[in-house]
Amino acid sequence: MTHAASLFLNRPLMLSSARSALLKRSFESGAGAEAFFGEREADAASYEVVQGVALIPVSGVLLPGRGWSWSGATYYQDVRKALSAALDDASVSRIALMVNSPGGTVSECFDTAEMIYQARGDKPIWAILNDAAYSAAYAIASAADFITVPQMGGTGSIGCVGMHVDITDALDKAGIKVTTFQYGVRKTDGYPTTPMSDPARERAQADIDEMGDFFVQTVARNRGMSADVVRNTQAGTFLGRHGVEIGLADQIATPEEAIAAFLKL
Repeated sequence: MTHAASLFLNRPLMLSSARSALLKRSFESGAGAEAFFGEREADAASYEVVQGVALIPVSGVLLPGRGWSWSGATYYQDVRKALSAALDDASVSRIALMVNSPGGTVSECFDTAEMIYQARGDKPIWAILNDAAYSAAYAIASAADFITVPQMGGTGSIGCVGMHVDITDALDKAGIKVTTFQYGVRKTDGYPTTPMSDPARERAQADIDEMGDFFVQTVARNRGMSADVVRNTQAGTFLGRHGVEIGLADQIATPEEAIAAFLKL
């Protein structure tokens, strides 16, 4: 298993349903996670300053860690580092999170969102959606003071998902027998060479439920919404004005319009 694959298999994710389906298909076809992202590229600059506004990119799939990259991915530690630097930068008066992402891992997501939320009041922070902020990306955007979304952009997917890959049938057909030695009855709960038992499935679902509820409570606090309203979205995604009507965003605007308005503050 590659390092990239280990970031996704048998761990909770906060991805839009469409991107989760693509990831599932990628693994089912035998492709590595690298095919999901593309080729490696050098790290991008942490942020750009335009007329006193620090533009911090939050794009592509969101992953834990920093220092290595596939195109189309952003790393939570890089976002936190950029935010910290922008808050300390005397040339920066406002901070814009430039968001276009289907979401990513649960790991490090809420720590990053909490850092943004706690920075409110230090400098104005806007989440300006280039297109969509779904799932983990919406958790990040919700922590900002203000959210703009294009007419056909999207918000939502407030939920979590987990995947377990069971390769036991494939091994049987290939004539391969795997013998597992373990200490602790739950040690192999998530192993692809071990069928998932009903108790293991229940424990996995309980973890997803707990994280999903935490996501709901976080968004409700960040956006000043009722937790019931957030929960009743049932992880749905909402185009532009529908997200504004629910309370998931504040204003319809293109990124250019949003930046122009932000500069006038």
